[in-house]
Amino acid sequence: MITRRLVVSVAGVLTGASVLFVQPAAASPPQTAGREPVAEGYGGAVSTVDPDASRAALDVLRRGGNAMDAAVAAAATLGVTEPYSAGLAGGGFIVYYDARHRRVHTVDGRETAPRAMTATSLEGVPFDDAVTSGLSAGVPGSVAQWELALRRFGTISLGRALRPAIEVASRGFTVDQTFHDQTAANAARFKDFTSTARLYLPGGAPPPVGSVFRNPELAETYRQLGSRGGSWLYGGRLGSEIVATVKNPPVVPGSTRTVRPGLMELSDLTAYRAIERPPTKVTYRGMDVYGMAPPSSGGSTVGEALNILEALPKVGAHEYLEASRLAFADRGRYVGDIPGVPLRELLSDGFAKERACLVGERAIAHPAAPGDPDGTYGPCRAATPSQATPTPAEGPETTHLVVTDRSGNVAAYNITIESTGGNGIVVPGRGFLLNNELTDFTFGPAPGDPNLPGPGKRPRSSMAPTIVLSGGRPLLAVGSPGGSTIITTVLQILVNRWDLGMSLPEALAAPRATQRNTAQTQAEQGFLDRYGAELTLRGHSFTPNPEIGAATAVEFLGGGRLQAVAEPTRRGGGSALVVSGRR
Repeated sequence: MITRRLVVSVAGVLTGASVLFVQPAAASPPQTAGREPVAEGYGGAVSTVDPDASRAALDVLRRGGNAMDAAVAAAATLGVTEPYSAGLAGGGFIVYYDARHRRVHTVDGRETAPRAMTATSLEGVPFDDAVTSGLSAGVPGSVAQWELALRRFGTISLGRALRPAIEVASRGFTVDQTFHDQTAANAARFKDFTSTARLYLPGGAPPPVGSVFRNPELAETYRQLGSRGGSWLYGGRLGSEIVATVKNPPVVPGSTRTVRPGLMELSDLTAYRAIERPPTKVTYRGMDVYGMAPPSSGGSTVGEALNILEALPKVGAHEYLEASRLAFADRGRYVGDIPGVPLRELLSDGFAKERACLVGERAIAHPAAPGDPDGTYGPCRAATPSQATPTPAEGPETTHLVVTDRSGNVAAYNITIESTGGNGIVVPGRGFLLNNELTDFTFGPAPGDPNLPGPGKRPRSSMAPTIVLSGGRPLLAVGSPGGSTIITTVLQILVNRWDLGMSLPEALAAPRATQRNTAQTQAEQGFLDRYGAELTLRGHSFTPNPEIGAATAVEFLGGGRLQAVAEPTRRGGGSALVVSGRR
């Protein structure tokens, strides 16, 4: 039997907000070998979903590297051990706190559409066909992002940052249940590509749990990348091999799968640039919350929802769901890789108050319509439901890591190849999967949709690496995988921590629900057990989701003490480490 205790929010006492959540008492679930979800200590900390990646980052920190050096090393290692979520042919977003200058920066390494792609390139293409195809492969951004991040904020070379990943790929890693299950779930499409089947289905079957999986081809690819630099990909031989694979996928003879070729050219790779962008920022309960600006919708949607919650007289399960519903309505209407995203107004207090006045005792009728962030706010203005933009499908995979060093620098990093296993196609002889990131575009026809594809355009993302400052210094960093549920996962963890008084480990472990302006709210069973009946009476409708997100986080506890936190059970449990248990 699970006992339950009432948690009184410190923030709620200070702000007068009422607390409606009841939190399960912390449990102690069995841990996968080598995975510890919580670590406390000094001198630096890291949290990832994988022990090898966490150890890679920790080794960099112990050798004098900083948070950005360690983040790149961990990301490259995840390309070995979590290859269905991350890799050098993917992309991502980094939010970085520079302790020396006490400033937050972001680095956009999102994939781009080829220049031959237009607003109608995906029209009429069945989504499932696009997922496993060359057509869905975006121009990779990770390597350019690594180089820019290290050049601007790091202290080591790309070659040095890749060494831990090379070692893991060469000696191998132990196959866990998650890796086995993800391989098995993808086996039907992996077997249709010669290069993928040879790597991930040895002997025609997924590697068994407990076996050692090696990827010498990826080790050699990383070695050459480290010595040749990113130009080897962005216009060089590796880039040519990627383009050839995209345009002529290595389909197994006799396969009945229809595999559409892609539009990528070598010139698309040559033209790619990672970009530094200003972060999003909102103030919540006196803290500064920084996130990722468009083409990510993470910073804007998390920030708007927090602003709505702060404008409400109480914060509970109902209010959390409604704030998220409204923020997603605005995301769908206004956010994408387009000029003129009204970011300042979407994150303004005036707009939040106008949206908050729509939150009543019952759930807003589906779908919630977008607001009008025009800078003139007053009484409630509810647009007609016909103006609402549906939330499109997004791949559930991605991975997130967070690192801090002895100087107080912090990196929160989401990296992805989109669907679990990307587009399912390994570049022959190179040991890595291609992304299918272009499925994040709206397929259309959808006139006026800000997320339609276009030449060189970056698909809208939900990745939401987040750093929270108090008094100009880092307090918390957090993020998660999960497609569009990333936004709600980050939002719920922040609400759990600051409104509901949970500790950070409790905030990550608590059962989740995700409302993204959809007819039904997806929820884990623990959330349904506690809130389902009450919220159903208030007009909410639910559908079960066995697992939402797989967050990683770090909190600054004061006096130089750090708490790194990963999931205790979701996705097999994560790995939290600190440089030293003592000062």
